[in-house]
Amino acid sequence: MRSIWKGHIRFSLVTIPIRIYNAVDTEETIRFNQLHKEDNGAVGYEKKCKKCGKALTAEEIVKGYQFEPEQYVIVSPDDLSKIKLKSTKVIEIEGFIDATEVHPSLYEAPYLAGPDGPVAAKTYSLLSQALKASGKVAVGKVVLRDREEVVTIAPQDGGLMLYKLRQPNEIRKVQDVPQLESKDANKDELKLSISLVESMSSTLKEIDLRDRYRDALRELIEAKIAGKEIVGVAEEEKPVVDIMAALKQSIEQTKAKKKPMEKAKGEKKEAVEAAREGRAPASPALPKQKKQKVA
Repeated sequence: MRSIWKGHIRFSLVTIPIRIYNAVDTEETIRFNQLHKEDNGAVGYEKKCKKCGKALTAEEIVKGYQFEPEQYVIVSPDDLSKIKLKSTKVIEIEGFIDATEVHPSLYEAPYLAGPDGPVAAKTYSLLSQALKASGKVAVGKVVLRDREEVVTIAPQDGGLMLYKLRQPNEIRKVQDVPQLESKDANKDELKLSISLVESMSSTLKEIDLRDRYRDALRELIEAKIAGKEIVGVAEEEKPVVDIMAALKQSIEQTKAKKKPMEKAKGEKKEAVEAAREGRAPASPALPKQKKQKVA
């Protein structure tokens, strides 16, 4: 795993050398190439000047900021290197806050943080444990890819995760959504809705989070490679059902699904406990048979 940033976490007089790594694995992403329809030739990405039409090399391209129409100021790599922000090499912790203070909409991208060298490992582990025990996350700033970002540092499985945050003013308000109206819920409908939510209570580990579209897309690609015919399945239109009837039916279906799952979990738990104790798992109770009268 290659790091994208090397520096220090600093809070008060404590300094921890760290490296930052991308947390998102993009290898599973299916990517398409643009092709010429006539001969399947790959379509290249040509960087052309819009003014003269010339195809440019990387050495011929510079960065410019437009301050007036058609007026630019050129900023070179040497100019950028002269910006001496502490956050280019140090994540200065501004404070520690409750994780619940950060609204989910502010989280933008996750990164892994690891200790830079064996000397840093002890202090790094200490910070991870302290954050976990206190229920806090650290807030600081770091320069990543020519931009200063606000980040939180949170404990994760014995290590540290960095989360790049959006600025609060970048997030639109829910109240700005068109046709959003607040309506009082029917008490009976609300009661059934809460019952349905409770009956469907689960944990994140029990929910299937696989990308089914990606799996279906991979199957489609493999079928086309094999020369097979692609057959689509038309989705059935479901009839409109009264909300109360739909809620009741949903609760009944959920309860029916949970019974065999709970039974299977119970049998699995019994088998695990039996294995730990070195005994055979209890056999399921057989139905009692009626005694036959002897003539």
